[in-house]
Amino acid sequence: MSRRLVLILDFGSQYTQLIARSIRESHVYCEIHPCTLTLDEVRAKEPQAIVLSGGPASVFGEGSPSIDPGVFDLGVPVLGICYGMQLTCHLLGGKVEKADEREYGAAKIEVTEAEGILHAFGADDSVDVWMSHGDRVEALPPGFVALATTESTPFAAIANHERRIYGVQFHPEVVHTPRGAELLDAFLFHVTGCEADWTPGHFVDETVAAIREQVGDAKVICGLSGGVDSSVAAMLVSKAIGDQLTCIFVDNGLLRKNEADEVVRMFGDHFHLNLVHVEARDEFLDELAGITDPEEKRKIIGRVFIEVFDREAKKLGGADFLVQGTLYPDVIESVSFKGPSAVIKSHHNVGGLPEKMNLRLIEPLRELFKDEVRQVGGEMGMPRHVLFRHPFPGPGLAIRCLGDITEEKLSILREADAIFIEELRSSDQYDQVWQAFAVILPVKTVGVMGDERTYDRVIAIRAVGSRDGMTADWSRLPYEVLGRVSTRIINEVRGINRVVYDISSKPPATIEWE
Repeated sequence: MSRRLVLILDFGSQYTQLIARSIRESHVYCEIHPCTLTLDEVRAKEPQAIVLSGGPASVFGEGSPSIDPGVFDLGVPVLGICYGMQLTCHLLGGKVEKADEREYGAAKIEVTEAEGILHAFGADDSVDVWMSHGDRVEALPPGFVALATTESTPFAAIANHERRIYGVQFHPEVVHTPRGAELLDAFLFHVTGCEADWTPGHFVDETVAAIREQVGDAKVICGLSGGVDSSVAAMLVSKAIGDQLTCIFVDNGLLRKNEADEVVRMFGDHFHLNLVHVEARDEFLDELAGITDPEEKRKIIGRVFIEVFDREAKKLGGADFLVQGTLYPDVIESVSFKGPSAVIKSHHNVGGLPEKMNLRLIEPLRELFKDEVRQVGGEMGMPRHVLFRHPFPGPGLAIRCLGDITEEKLSILREADAIFIEELRSSDQYDQVWQAFAVILPVKTVGVMGDERTYDRVIAIRAVGSRDGMTADWSRLPYEVLGRVSTRIINEVRGINRVVYDISSKPPATIEWE
């Protein structure tokens, strides 16, 4: 589907996705593309505005990324951020040099002209911002004026009002620039004249129409895990084509307590999707017997999933399309200026299926960030407990059951995990953490219950705060909650006599244990 967009050209900044998220949060559609787009490719996208991201390079460094200067002659507003501002000045006749004093971290800008992108600010305002640069602009290109300065940066924000070209040396997209959203909104609405029409309702309507046109009368299959991404993708496609969609839910025996029943009840009984429930527990656990290496576990689970899914799809006969829950961060990563990577991350393990099964893909969520996926699900009436459940890894409990995998260990883990989540919900802590779960360790410890000595297993519990899973910090849960969790697990789960709490951050640890 085509729509007017704000085009973000990526120069390799660690914050580029944050620029996109900030613009999307203002209900304006934007896309990230590598800065290597040609002028013709940029023009063909018919952008309403262009944002040049930051980046780690120096504009006068050998091999530093650049763009065709013709981008500035397209007649659309341009905002350069950090490296993007330096490159703007460099290409348009200004002067950039190594800064005498590098600026990293918190700083204050002094507004000298409250116009253009600083339209919402007051003259002489002192504004907190986040800096991250080693070069600075020493002389402006012809036609440009300064909008703000710092003690060590004479041109912290610049403008050519006539050509609608702007630049900031700081990062308005990060939370450490508290008024950054006001600046971006001024660029989007005051300078560019964008409309705030990127809403969940519009997305659903456009996507449903596009799926109908793409599919026609064909049959479609979807690997449904019950996770947020696959669930919202399935609901969108079902809304578009109804009974032409069949969802295949594979119970691999590695799910949480009562999870299979909940998926069947929710999507089969409540939402009335065509749902094939495949009981494949024995098949997976037989293949995993005796396997302790985490990567080998993952490979086995992925292979067996494909085999089971392929077999069930053939039973249905005649499917032409496969639904995948690809999200926009996966798309960005695959075309990043920093180089393509082996992505499509998908917790329902359908990577590889299109090549094997010769099916065309439907990826209804490929334009969305995770928070937007939840908003779209809410627009379609999906319940909050489905949309805001914590992430669950594709290999399931296999990577939370350290060492070999047995039915006994899985049963213990399910019960302990269920108690932990139940206590988080009852204490209103569940929505305060990004992900929480239990892990069963491959060790036993001495304990005492009543007058008897015990030698039983250990459960570790983990709760972290994060935005996207790339970094995470351990959650400071109230001691009374941790105490209830520990007491209940030890009292109610036979085979456990010790509970420990993981207080490691990512990095250096990972969120999952395997």
